[in-house]
Amino acid sequence: MNGKIYINRNFTVGKAEDTLYGGFIEHIGRAVYSGIYEPSHPTADKDGFRQDVIELVRELDMPVTRYPGGNFVSGFDWKDAIGPQNERPARPDCAWKSIEPNSVGIDEFMKWCKKANTTPIYAVNLGTGTPKSAQEIVEYCNLPGGTYWSDKRKQNGSATPHNIKYWCLGNEMDGDWQIGHKTPQEYGRIAHETAKMMKIIDGSIKLCACGSSSGTLPSFALWDEQIMQYLYDDVDYLSIHRYFGNGDKNIAKFLASPEELDRRIEDVIACCDAVKAQKKSSKTIMISLDEWNVWYRTNGKTDETHAWKTAPPILEENYDMADVLVVGGSLLSMLDHADRLKMACIAQTVNVIAPIMTEKGGKAWKQSIYYPFLETSRHGRGMVMRSVVDSPAYTPAPGREPVKYLRAAAVWNQEKNEIAIFAINRAAETMDFSAELGDFSTPSLIEAKEIHHPDLDAKNSADAQNITSKSIDLHLAELKGNQLSAQLKPYSWNMFLLKLQNPAR
Repeated sequence: MNGKIYINRNFTVGKAEDTLYGGFIEHIGRAVYSGIYEPSHPTADKDGFRQDVIELVRELDMPVTRYPGGNFVSGFDWKDAIGPQNERPARPDCAWKSIEPNSVGIDEFMKWCKKANTTPIYAVNLGTGTPKSAQEIVEYCNLPGGTYWSDKRKQNGSATPHNIKYWCLGNEMDGDWQIGHKTPQEYGRIAHETAKMMKIIDGSIKLCACGSSSGTLPSFALWDEQIMQYLYDDVDYLSIHRYFGNGDKNIAKFLASPEELDRRIEDVIACCDAVKAQKKSSKTIMISLDEWNVWYRTNGKTDETHAWKTAPPILEENYDMADVLVVGGSLLSMLDHADRLKMACIAQTVNVIAPIMTEKGGKAWKQSIYYPFLETSRHGRGMVMRSVVDSPAYTPAPGREPVKYLRAAAVWNQEKNEIAIFAINRAAETMDFSAELGDFSTPSLIEAKEIHHPDLDAKNSADAQNITSKSIDLHLAELKGNQLSAQLKPYSWNMFLLKLQNPAR
């Protein structure tokens, strides 16, 4: 089987922003407690944060992290989680039927962000919350002092403002599972007033509207179009949430999930641009994929023995080799839409449907999906090329459009004068792969990586890293002039890094 990608430096998609490689920490399960925060852990620092987890997060280089939810935020009062920790009230978390001790709040999370080399995307409560409460947390976080809430922050130990730039206006408000679920008109009105009040305090902040949470909802697309009638002039981003699963055990269909993400992104862009046309606006709304991942094995499996406990082990997926190909392909879909998709947050970062897992009191370890995220984060920053992919295709399910066995993308880092080519072979046989680099001048191959395991069901654990990214012997790839040739193993993720010896013409 042959697969080929054609690249030309004159044809680009757009810049892949660093913020495409974001994470997500919600107060759910063990994401916070025994995830990032465990004061009794052997690696815990003076603030109670696990340094072994911090090291793994720093390695992923996540510039932004969404916080504190998620469904959790729609019943959360941020004021419960500030001030002396021993005076904070424990509250029922009605989103996940747990007990929230409020030991970690915005001040603690800001400390963790500095340690983990990330910055927050803070979600305000528009379920049970109010515009006034949202305005007050902006005051608390971003004003230097001289007002009630900014001085309260200083009293609580944060003398300088947190200066949070990115804010989400609620979470999944179109879903009837959401506490405080709203119609598009209700959400549009409250989000508009909230945005107005937040920007009175700090006009420099960037806001993300809560887009439709699922393409399967009857309100999908209509929700986005209707809320943007209220919010188009207020916000910078519209959110998308997209999870993938293989509940019907159809591997061909599952591996085609990134093409479903393509369609979702394009549908939401169309909704935004329709409102842009109606309003005769010169402003363009960008997209934030602020929840995405593979999630299906634990979805809907509520264990009532965990109800109303603190940090119960829920939604702890164990990812396999097939999930690597879907996560890796989703990252390539994101790159292919880099002109409009400007932020993304894998859900989540630790323990809950996450690339990083921990044992309470024990190890922190990397899941299989850690590796495609790691390598794409490292090398997928720069100008995304508008690639043409040529390979055989297959029909993943009756009625579906054909999908190519090869999914590929290329990113030109102009500062380093390097090109990273990502290639995923979704076939059960070896693929003879080539990349035609057009008018890029005198490239040389400096690094090659692959993620592959002959068993698609293979997984990692605390004691065994069965799936990792491994270096490919550079002699197994051939570069003649401006054409790269290599063999891609069946069901494999691959990356080739090329150096341009001279600046491109």
